[in-house]
Amino acid sequence: MSQMNLSPRKKKVADKVVILSKELIILIFVFTISLLGFLFIAYRVFYLDKTGADEKAFAFAHSLVSDRTTDIMEVITFFGSHYFMIPANVLLCIFFLVKKIGRYSIKVSAIALSSVLIMFGLKLLFNRHRPLIPLLAPAKGLSFPSGHAFMSVCFYGLLMIIIWKEEKSHPVLKWFLLILVIALLLCIGFSRIYLRVHYFTDVLAGYCIGSTWLFLSSYLIDRIQPAGLKKINNSPSMGGGKGEAA
Repeated sequence: MSQMNLSPRKKKVADKVVILSKELIILIFVFTISLLGFLFIAYRVFYLDKTGADEKAFAFAHSLVSDRTTDIMEVITFFGSHYFMIPANVLLCIFFLVKKIGRYSIKVSAIALSSVLIMFGLKLLFNRHRPLIPLLAPAKGLSFPSGHAFMSVCFYGLLMIIIWKEEKSHPVLKWFLLILVIALLLCIGFSRIYLRVHYFTDVLAGYCIGSTWLFLSSYLIDRIQPAGLKKINNSPSMGGGKGEAA
């Protein structure tokens, strides 16, 4: 049946179904590519023992070394560290609670906590030691995948999803923010290679598995959580839940 013959209400529902179908296709595509990318990197590094890409990345980073560049890289890498990520996630949750956007508050906290557990689990599983000669101080813990890359994708990637969904009235601002976040993500990954605390394949694997978990967990939370929020919104104390954003 053509949408021309549908009532306005049914047409609106049909449009939503089409949008959800497109989002699901994109989700499956990104999830599959990211997961296969992670498995491919792990196979090359741990089974085939291929490290040529790591050596080339270190050589390129070494050609850029200077005191000024090192200072910049130290600042950039801070924005992917737990010193920044923990308060940033807490403040973002508080912001969405104040704005009465419970969906995003739940999503931020759930993805942040679960990604930490997955990251440490993968590091223990692969047990790859860090590069032997760091540019400055050696980093603690294991190397594969990069925790900075993994956690940055989960945090900043979620910000990108929120910006994409919510910032519709100002397309120029939306694209500016998206490009800015992508640039920061890439710079954080490069800073880990530049400082020689991670291999290139660590960073790339962190991006891949971080994207895999971000899209999967975001989709699952969207499917599970609305029923619970609906009960809260319909309670007398919430006044019908008009403050809840999509």
